[in-house]
Amino acid sequence: MTRRAALLASLAATAQPKTLTAGEILDRIKKAVAVEWREQTVDTFKTGSASTPVRGIATTFMATFDVLQRAAAEGRNMIVTHEPTFYAHDDGAKEVANEPTLHAKQAFIEKNQIAIFRFHDHWHARRPDGIRTGMLEELGWSKYEKPGERILELPKTSLAALAKDIKAKLGIRAIRVIGDPAQPVSKVAINPGYNNLTGAIRSLRNADALVIGEAREWEVYEFVQDMIAAGDRKALIVLGHSVSEEGGMKECAKWLKTFISEVPVAHIPAGEPFWSV
Repeated sequence: MTRRAALLASLAATAQPKTLTAGEILDRIKKAVAVEWREQTVDTFKTGSASTPVRGIATTFMATFDVLQRAAAEGRNMIVTHEPTFYAHDDGAKEVANEPTLHAKQAFIEKNQIAIFRFHDHWHARRPDGIRTGMLEELGWSKYEKPGERILELPKTSLAALAKDIKAKLGIRAIRVIGDPAQPVSKVAINPGYNNLTGAIRSLRNADALVIGEAREWEVYEFVQDMIAAGDRKALIVLGHSVSEEGGMKECAKWLKTFISEVPVAHIPAGEPFWSV
């Protein structure tokens, strides 16, 4: 090979876009999230491996079969999901091991060489919390947040008007509300995702209303009903787990784009699973 041919070959190789692996992307995530990576965590690859070549990335609240199909159609074979892919917190799928639905999903993943990485513990651990940041942005409430405070001071409105505003902004079909529709509301706490009783009580001590993703009906819902019956004017707005955290994974896509430029990154919403009559 002549010197000129060697030079042209070298330049051509340099011009080729770099192929990132899923492991290289994870290394960048670990560095950018800026929190100590836990030894015990659900934030691991559920399918694929660190060596999987990545053609495109999709973030989502949950890697449902529908999300995977849409991602594959767009040429995205790395999914960064917030919640489990295989129907259990640890993605063990023991109860559905023999179900055709699981086998169909697994076959599709294998055929399309999809690497699924769960990003839950460390996205919440980031400061500020990535899910909360995204949801405040979706609702237009970022301007009401004060450093170190969990309660938002919103312009005074009624509970019914607040719920309608949230419903419209997030496009929710099946929002649920506990409390007097005419109740004045200003101090609002928002806790996306699942809420236990201890956390809900703590939030409601200083808030007029608590906005959550979901909770057990015999715990948080019952307690709020009893607060109201005891004369305490409080309210609960239940969005559904998916819609309460999807904005946080939309924020994740924006965040990934700040340090990943070699492959396209987009958010694919899992969508609200419910509808009401």
